[in-house]
Amino acid sequence: MAKASEAYVRAGEREVRISSPERVIYEATDSTAEVTKLMVAEYFASVEDGLMRALRDRPTALERWTSGVREGMKLATGPQDRNADAFYQKRVPKGAPDYLEAVEITFPSGRTAEEICPTEIAVPVWCAHMGTLTFHPWPVRRDDVDHPDELRIDLDPQPGTTFADAVRVAGVARELLGDLGMTGFAKTSGNRGIHIYVRIEPRWEFSDVRHAAIAFGRELEKRDDGVTTAWWKEERGERIFVDFNQNTRDRTIASAYSLRPIAGAPVSTPMTWDELAGLDSPQAFNLFTVPERLASDGDPWAAIDDVHHSLQPLLDLWEAHPVELNYPPDHPKMPGEPPRVQPSKKVESHWDAEGNRIPD
Repeated sequence: MAKASEAYVRAGEREVRISSPERVIYEATDSTAEVTKLMVAEYFASVEDGLMRALRDRPTALERWTSGVREGMKLATGPQDRNADAFYQKRVPKGAPDYLEAVEITFPSGRTAEEICPTEIAVPVWCAHMGTLTFHPWPVRRDDVDHPDELRIDLDPQPGTTFADAVRVAGVARELLGDLGMTGFAKTSGNRGIHIYVRIEPRWEFSDVRHAAIAFGRELEKRDDGVTTAWWKEERGERIFVDFNQNTRDRTIASAYSLRPIAGAPVSTPMTWDELAGLDSPQAFNLFTVPERLASDGDPWAAIDDVHHSLQPLLDLWEAHPVELNYPPDHPKMPGEPPRVQPSKKVESHWDAEGNRIPD
């Protein structure tokens, strides 16, 4: 029997084995060549500086597309998706190398898990061997997994809006951060959205950071009528949604320099603010172009760890209007949370003042 094909990728001080290196992960498009599994591994190794700045010492879930990316394929988001083509790996996979380190994290349910905690570039490269395209790091470091050191502002374009709308709102967000004495760092999502990260002092719990994100979103709504914090899609309209729940425990965003499971192998790419302001489309930032960009221009997020801000200015805004919004559906019901039912389907008499369903 012929031995299965394999290749090795240099990753820091290690040679990482990649099985089935010729497997096509992304098919060719009109503007990009096909991408093999080996090319994915080599890409991660080539963007070590930026990728490890995003992942180092952070518990990280893996988005694994073991058969590659094809139109119509589905990512599992829960038990109902047993036959999906891709899935999230939230625990250390079997067969992990001895240099891979882990840290225990606690889910909202109270269950715990040992999750990958990258400490060197060989880890993401080995994850490519396991079919990983996207890394989802927690906003915490391994030495304190209960107190985030990042505020994440996710600007999510809704139907009827464009990337240009997200760029405009990002500019307003930058001005608001400046007024609050904070510095934000922006990146493309790899699709239509924009993510803004703010390093914060790791003194607050997840619920506090989420409340800060709600307060930030509400201030953005005041400055730009094309912004919404409405949780229910039917209430968002043609506006940019500030997804405050990305700051909830166990909710994560694709890291900087992650690939996205979209044709053309797009990359979630850090930008300077001036560069973002003049950007018409993020499509040019992909597996083929980003390594050269990083090598020639450096990482636009190189200074992100220089200052960790106080969250207090945003918490003061929250306290001025402490009206709770919905948590994600898989999160335990929280005090003060509104009813978890679409407004168009809500019957007032079925719910008490605290948002709990009244038994029939």
